[in-house]
Amino acid sequence: MTKIETEIQYNWAVERVEELLPLVDETTPETDRNYIELNLLSNLVADYSEIHFAIGEPKLQDVLQLRMYELGLTQKRMSELLEVSQSRISEYLTGKSEPTLKTGRIISKRLNIDPAIVLGV
Repeated sequence: MTKIETEIQYNWAVERVEELLPLVDETTPETDRNYIELNLLSNLVADYSEIHFAIGEPKLQDVLQLRMYELGLTQKRMSELLEVSQSRISEYLTGKSEPTLKTGRIISKRLNIDPAIVLGV
């Protein structure tokens, strides 16, 4: 098998990986049959998952909402932290507006958000 082509094959491979996991650990030699099988099947499962179950790139508005929740911030407090108006925060959260480069840098640094997400790259 060079790749998983159906969901039935995928489900079988996932089950087999789960069976092999307890049999292989960091001390298992790379020449061990279980190690080899686990390595091959894990790669096949990962490839199939990447194609059929991809999540996609996060959007800035979703990451901002998550950070607000994680940090317990209100829109008012977020606007103070990022030095922009509350209405601008609302626009970012609804996707109606994107931050300027200057504000994007502030968002990235103060909220620890990957610059690629902030810039939409």
